[in-house]
Amino acid sequence: MALSTYGILKGTVVGHLRDADDDHYQILVRCGTTLHRIASNVKSSAPKSPSTVRFLSATSLPEAYTKSLQALAPGYKKLPSKPAGLALDYLRSGIVKTGNMKLVPPDAPGADNDLKDLLETAVIKAMQQSGAVIYALGAKWGPEQGKADKYFKFSPGNGIHDIHMNQGNDGSYKKDNGVFQDGALIIEYPGNKWRAFFFAFQSQTFDTDDAGNSRASAPVPAGKPKKTTTKRKTKPA
Repeated sequence: MALSTYGILKGTVVGHLRDADDDHYQILVRCGTTLHRIASNVKSSAPKSPSTVRFLSATSLPEAYTKSLQALAPGYKKLPSKPAGLALDYLRSGIVKTGNMKLVPPDAPGADNDLKDLLETAVIKAMQQSGAVIYALGAKWGPEQGKADKYFKFSPGNGIHDIHMNQGNDGSYKKDNGVFQDGALIIEYPGNKWRAFFFAFQSQTFDTDDAGNSRASAPVPAGKPKKTTTKRKTKPA
C-alpha cells in the first residue's frame, strides 16, 4: 500500500524537544504562517527487534538535488514515488551509502555519541543561524482540526514522521513498503552548507524488490551491514 502522504516539508526551525518522547526527537518548524512538528525516530520500539537505529550523516549532496530543494516553497509538498525527482530511495537514488550506516544509540552518557546529541547539535545550529532551512522527507499527518499538537501545543496539530527508510519491512509493517518513498532529515545552513541524516531500523532489509518488499530470506545480524537490516515504524504520537 506504501505511504499515501509521502512528501517533503520545508521550513525554519523554531523549537525542539530532546526528551519529550523516547522514540523520537521532536522539532518545531515554521512554514510561512503554519507550524509543523517533525518527529524524527532515534530508536525502534519493535518488540522482537533491536532498538538501536542504523544511521548515516552526510555533509554533501548532489548539486542537482540541492538546487531542487532550494527551489521549493516553504511548506509541505506531496512527492510522486518515482526516480529523477526529490523522492528518496536509499537503495536506488545513489545518495545513501547503506554499507556505511552505523549502529548509533538513541541516548547515552557523554557528548556527541548518540542520535539525540547529533540531532540536537544540528538543530540548535540551525536555530542560531539566520537563513538556515530544514527539509524533512516522510509521511505527513494533519491538520488535525480541533486538536492541539501533543508536544508543542500549537493548533491544529500538523506534522511529518516516518523520517527513515520505508521499505524492506516484514510483518505488520510490510504494508508500508514502497520504493522512492524513504525519509530523511536535511538542514541547509547559510553559505550553501548541508547536513543530511539518514535512518534505518535493524528490522529492515537492504535487499528489496521493485515493490520495496524483502528479497532476503533473513536479515543480516546487527553490526554487519551488508545487504540487509530491518525497521520498525512508529505512530506520529
